Amino acid sequence: MRLTTMTQITIDGVMQGNGGVTGEDRADGFDRGGWALGAGDDETRALISETYRRADAFLFGRRTYELFAGYWGATEEGRAHPIGVALNEKPKYVASTWLTGPRWADTTVLSGDLAAAVGELKARPGGELQVHGSGSLFRWLLRKGLIDEMTLLTVPVVLGQGARLFPGAGPDIALDLVDSRVDSKGVTIQVFRPGGRPQYAQTR
Repeated sequence: MRLTTMTQITIDGVMQGNGGVTGEDRADGFDRGGWALGAGDDETRALISETYRRADAFLFGRRTYELFAGYWGATEEGRAHPIGVALNEKPKYVASTWLTGPRWADTTVLSGDLAAAVGELKARPGGELQVHGSGSLFRWLLRKGLIDEMTLLTVPVVLGQGARLFPGAGPDIALDLVDSRVDSKGVTIQVFRPGGRPQYAQTR
């Protein structure tokens, strides 16, 4: 399977607290949650739902997993939504060193050698192993070179606070643009594949 990611971010690169749901990440005094509510037009929402539907399996960080389990896995409204249907029908894997006995059906906790476990999942036949949200996990996967394709949905807002998707210091990665469009509400959808290290100007 290819490991793919889909993430909503702001113009200034924040990915924290996009949905504004109860219990969402408020670390470091973050109080501007829900910035992605209402963002995107009907085509973009359909694209997001279709992305979930084509997944063969899902991989989550612990915090995002618990948020998703509490809504998509537990509420009638969430389970009936096309995204909820996809999540409840497919295997789910969560990277956690302490989560035990997950209540969401068809969940496996990856608590040992995460790189080896993800490698084994990627080696299985199938289409996509998808990561949604899960900022810490995303950054770890990127650092390990395990991401095959990333989709960024950039919402036209500058937040001025919150955790960024990309770290202030980390690996340098060239990205090949696979697809790009802007919807009628100004949300930019870009699909990238890692393309090795960037080329830098030669200095004397």
